[in-house]
Amino acid sequence: MAQISPALKAFTTSSGHPIYRLTLKAFKNFWTYAYLVLVDDMQVLIDTGSGFGVCNQDLEDGLALAGDEAKRSIGLSTLTHVLITHGHIDHFGGLPHIHEHSSAKIGIHELDMRIIANYEERLILVSQRLNDFMKNAGVTDAQRETLLKVYRMAKLTYHSVPVDFTYEAQGMRLAPFEMLHTPGHCSGHVVIRLEDVLFTGDHVLGDISPHQSPESLTAFTGLGHYLKSLEDLRAWAGDVRLTLAGHAGPIPHLHARLDEIREVHTKRLAEIQTILEIPHTIAEVAHELFGDVEGYYGYNQLLALEEAGAHVEYLYQRGLLHIHNLDEIKKNSTPRPIFYSRLT
Repeated sequence: MAQISPALKAFTTSSGHPIYRLTLKAFKNFWTYAYLVLVDDMQVLIDTGSGFGVCNQDLEDGLALAGDEAKRSIGLSTLTHVLITHGHIDHFGGLPHIHEHSSAKIGIHELDMRIIANYEERLILVSQRLNDFMKNAGVTDAQRETLLKVYRMAKLTYHSVPVDFTYEAQGMRLAPFEMLHTPGHCSGHVVIRLEDVLFTGDHVLGDISPHQSPESLTAFTGLGHYLKSLEDLRAWAGDVRLTLAGHAGPIPHLHARLDEIREVHTKRLAEIQTILEIPHTIAEVAHELFGDVEGYYGYNQLLALEEAGAHVEYLYQRGLLHIHNLDEIKKNSTPRPIFYSRLT
């Protein structure tokens, strides 16, 4: 067999169905994977990349490389289905381009359907919630405005695309593909299984602990949902042979990786409880945890805020924290910085 391009990596399921991993440049200095799976007469694309910059071209080039490797015609026009693991832009942003050039049926979980089919509406509402969250987190007015611009920047290239089917309505199955709802990182996140191979999107990554955001921003996100979903996946996956994620390399030992991720959050929760022996805002907690965060035009600052917020929310929901400045909050009807402290 001829050597495959570095932009393409091939795998197979236990019965020999080919899987091609396509490397896509989602944003500057940030890459993601889409997966093409060939099952009988089905050509199934799992995730699409961001649709930003060169990403759509990377997708088309990757499909052409897969066609060369499989010795059959493969391109946007030959796809039969597009399965989205979750509603984050680096995983679904290529849908408008695909929808324009393909008749492939598009599927996503019900809880993320509005993200791709009513995108403009959701962007407005989530931006408002994010603004209020940052006010409560103690972010300055100037920094808040910058971070809101950063949040919207890459998302303005997308426009709503109709959904053809949703996973729960299909019984969490499409032919041989099975889905497990794993909320937390995203409301409608799913893990997809084909025989002995899992496609985990961002639910499980091999190199980092997937990002968490507070449920106050979007229902069915939040650390509590995420940790439960890890255990649901542990039971559902069984002795899976291969785990393919949306970023970084294959995960050879899924159950060990689940343990590692849970331990990351256990340690972070303990660290936050120590920090909150003295009252802090979420912005101050984020700085204690992650320091001066740079990169991605400020997007990492937003990620750090949301990560800290998800953990503070988790502790507060479980009665381990209280609001230190409650009297001040009570006297004011507009969002303002909230100081949390540990209950002793």
